[in-house]
Amino acid sequence: MKIGDSAFRTIWCDGDSRVVNVIDQTVLPHRFAIKTLHSATDAALAIRDMTVRGAPLIGAAGAYGLALAMNQDPSDAHLQSAFDQLLVARPTAVNLRWALERMRGHLGPIAPDRRRNAAYAEAAAIADEDVAVCSALGQHGAELIAAAWRRTGRSQPVNVLTHCNAGWLATVDWGTALAPVYKAHRAGVPVHVWVDETRPRNQGASLTAYELGSEGVPHTVVVDNVGGHLMQHGMVDLCIVGTDRTTRTGDVCNKVGTYLKALAAHDNGVPFYVALPASTIDWRMRDGVKEIPIEEREATEVTHMSGETAEGDIATIRVTPKNSPALNYGFDVTPARLVTGLITERGVCAASEAGLLSLFPGEERAA
Repeated sequence: MKIGDSAFRTIWCDGDSRVVNVIDQTVLPHRFAIKTLHSATDAALAIRDMTVRGAPLIGAAGAYGLALAMNQDPSDAHLQSAFDQLLVARPTAVNLRWALERMRGHLGPIAPDRRRNAAYAEAAAIADEDVAVCSALGQHGAELIAAAWRRTGRSQPVNVLTHCNAGWLATVDWGTALAPVYKAHRAGVPVHVWVDETRPRNQGASLTAYELGSEGVPHTVVVDNVGGHLMQHGMVDLCIVGTDRTTRTGDVCNKVGTYLKALAAHDNGVPFYVALPASTIDWRMRDGVKEIPIEEREATEVTHMSGETAEGDIATIRVTPKNSPALNYGFDVTPARLVTGLITERGVCAASEAGLLSLFPGEERAA
């Protein structure tokens, strides 16, 4: 996608030195910086501190992390230790386990002295597949936006509300929830996006707004709790969000606050869609509320905020009383009953086991 006049992916390999480059999302939108990863430890830290984030990108970063490990030491013992180190970097997004298990399964039967090239090739394949998958699901979702535009009589833009960042910065390219927006925008469908700020890390205000602006998509940043008001007053045509893990029954786990948007959408008759690649489906789980592990992050993300000062420096300040404790759950689960449909690379289906199996027959047996 676009950064100025250049096209970037969020992660790529320097083929000569075999290091891996990523866009450092912790300094956006105030700085555009590239961080270089040299080892599995670097990759695990980048995932943990959210230098890279978003379920599909976390998976790709994990895959490249194993490739970096094999470049240093291709032994069976190092393969397993790097696998274990990367797996615990973040617990909620299922793509990380999916990518690591795919890499381990591919590399295990290969002789250690041949693993280096095989690891980089497989990680690159995972990244390329993510781009193709996100492009395909974007096209399916763009058809929903175009249909909403036709219902308005083509007299006004389609208003889409999204939560957190599920754009190209959350994937290798294109994105999940924002891929339909980009496809529709490039096809000439007028679309406007309501961007939830997404406290406490402000991924909407910082990342979603940044990439929408880079693509020239009209958008407005709003506080997290205004979504219900917008829906009550007919200012939202549809909601599209991403997901870090989806159960086989259609429950979805996304950035905390998504559940409340789904409740508001349900109460106001606003379609609520969730965009996801198949790698985000956890066929082993049925009840998202009971089974999906919810990451609890550091309280300082709630008690402190970072931003750019008038002098152009990036500063962090405390916004709560020093003695007030804070709780910081990173995700919540939206039950399938509140989801209008799931947008995947194979089409749109009902948020149910039958709906998912209609697009991915037999997948549950391979899990």
